[in-house]
Amino acid sequence: MPVRNRFAELQDQIAEWRRDIHAHPETRFEEHRTSALVAERLRAFGCDMVETGVGQTGVVGVIHGRQTGSGRVMAFRADMDALPITEATGLPHASTHPGKMHACGHDGHTAMLLGAAQYLAETRSFDGTVVLLFQPAEEGGGGAKAMLADGVMDRHGVTEVYGLHNWPGLPAGQFGLREGPMMAATDFFEIRVQGRGGHGAMPHLTADATLAAAQLTVALQQVVARNVDPLKPAVLSVCSLRTDSDAHNVIADSALIKGTVRYLHPEVQALIRTRIAEVARATAEAHGATAELNYMQLVPVTSNPAPGAAHAAEAARAVTGQAPLEIDPVMGGEDFADMLAERPGAFIFLGNGNSADLHHPAYEFNDAAIPAGCSWFATLAEQRMPLNP
Repeated sequence: MPVRNRFAELQDQIAEWRRDIHAHPETRFEEHRTSALVAERLRAFGCDMVETGVGQTGVVGVIHGRQTGSGRVMAFRADMDALPITEATGLPHASTHPGKMHACGHDGHTAMLLGAAQYLAETRSFDGTVVLLFQPAEEGGGGAKAMLADGVMDRHGVTEVYGLHNWPGLPAGQFGLREGPMMAATDFFEIRVQGRGGHGAMPHLTADATLAAAQLTVALQQVVARNVDPLKPAVLSVCSLRTDSDAHNVIADSALIKGTVRYLHPEVQALIRTRIAEVARATAEAHGATAELNYMQLVPVTSNPAPGAAHAAEAARAVTGQAPLEIDPVMGGEDFADMLAERPGAFIFLGNGNSADLHHPAYEFNDAAIPAGCSWFATLAEQRMPLNP
């Protein structure tokens, strides 16, 4: 694999950074230690500018090329936050923060962009400027929007933006992407079912919120199956159901359902949202209860424009010799979509090999993928901003 020799030399050091971040996971907008580590490294590399506190806990590094006449400014993004998951890997560098874990590989993304930053600051073999975006709160916290609201794109004159994410099941160090919709839009919903609680021995005197919520959970499974065009992929999952009773003989007064909706075609969202509200209201009423829907739209579809996808694939092929442009879209969401809504660019997957799935307690980022990921960032900068002879 023709990765840059410098990254082969740096691999152990980059892996050490990654494992240190992994051992000290911080969830959304709490990435204070991680941000400080990133800023310290960027300054040590000799970046021309380092900003902290961007989008609350984000960090921005700026590296000017040997030439800047092209006027092109490329941004590379890595997410830094961990998840509220208890780690079960048993590794020497496992989480030291109970209930928090880097179960999505953001530790690897951050370390790889740091490795690329060191190389780019050393060589500066490009005509333009590289802006490094170390983003907080990707996991449902709106970190991309927070950095955008801080004006990071306009302040630095960013002309295009690129990002990557590790992907279990794809061979380690290999790349995959597609033009157009690649990752789904992500919405969350909560339904509060309000009944009338009472004694478990006298159900006829109650409006059972537990029964209403259970029936509603089943009914919601029909929303996609019987309303959405089957040629337009969508997912509705109920992921939590809790009542206000924790006793063997108390019928709950209320219940709370939490779930997520995913889709690749934006027009599907209004249909699903409307049907959730209608089904919730009717099902609750059938049980003498009421239902209140709180529907939250988090991130849009992550869609790669054709030019950006082609540039990302070209850099990937230079690193690995191949970059399939027709991988299947996935129903996971990614707030890099908010950055692509502001600037052209692309998002790409980097293989993590045969690892546990993302968001699993046994997941571990594959350090063997580090040289390929770092090389992709560096190659993309040098291909898109070549030096004049």
